[in-house]
Amino acid sequence: MNTPAKLVTYVAGLAVVFGAALGVGSAVGEVGAPPETTTRGEGTAPSAGHGDSTGHGDRGDATTTPAQAAAQNTPGGLQVSENGYTLTPLTATIKPGEPADFRFTVTGPDGRPVTDYQVQHDKKLHFIVVSRDLGSFQHVHPVEAGGGVWSVKLTFPAAGTYRAFADFAPTGASALTLGTDVLVAGDYAPKALPQASRTVGVDGYTVTLEGDLTPGQASKLTLKVSKDGKPVTDLQPYLGAYGHLVALRARDLAYLHVHPDGAPGDGKTQAGPEIVFYAEVPSAGDYRLFLDFQHEGEVRTADFTLGAGEATAASTAGPSAGPSSSKGTDHDSTPHSH
Repeated sequence: MNTPAKLVTYVAGLAVVFGAALGVGSAVGEVGAPPETTTRGEGTAPSAGHGDSTGHGDRGDATTTPAQAAAQNTPGGLQVSENGYTLTPLTATIKPGEPADFRFTVTGPDGRPVTDYQVQHDKKLHFIVVSRDLGSFQHVHPVEAGGGVWSVKLTFPAAGTYRAFADFAPTGASALTLGTDVLVAGDYAPKALPQASRTVGVDGYTVTLEGDLTPGQASKLTLKVSKDGKPVTDLQPYLGAYGHLVALRARDLAYLHVHPDGAPGDGKTQAGPEIVFYAEVPSAGDYRLFLDFQHEGEVRTADFTLGAGEATAASTAGPSAGPSSSKGTDHDSTPHSH
């Protein structure tokens, strides 16, 4: 075959090949098109921020990868850094039993201290400090010292390791709970987890707990407040609610901050004696519950140990009643004991 004939035959062959490829492309659609995302609906884990039951910020509506799904299901407070935000303590030396000006910052994805926060439940930032054995509890609200630095007066009652939680929402970002360990020098003897209890006393008040924790689903918890044997029906609103509940999982101190059903002034919610919560714990095990309530102008804290699921220390221990073992606070900048 001469050269011109060969060239004609080759071009014709290319036309057939490209024509077939075009047909296949039209049949299967755009190559490399992004997969459809799945939007959370009923039956998926709820997002969380300050005031819900899962204990961490909203990670967005799309759940596209196993890694993202795992992040969404991670309880709050277990990480010192998340979504580019990092909790950094600035106070290094702390002595037990002595008031300290505890300072810290939250740095953002740009590496700079965050200075702009959303107000949640009347505060820009909520700060929780507990001992690792969950016998000591403080809920305080630091003040801004300038330049993204937060300051709060804290007294650590004894030597040992404490966990500090910063619960906040930067402006334009999702709510987060970050945690960091705080070391207080001195001889330290850890205590056993307080026994399971359904009734506790604090400052002349008696608080009873009804309901059980079921891992993986919302559980109704009803707390009743009485004083001198009479129901308290005039609880005072504090931070936009009649009560606040912090739940901490024993051993790793996974954090959940739960707020009650209803709100003061909604025409339906009574000012006591009952405060109803819906809490979802992530797993079986023992939990410590700390209830903050305000009456006669003072905020008090009642604490409980409660087991979720079977074969937990809390669920197998017998019921006990007695004075609350937690340390209450005024929930502003200066803690005080009850």
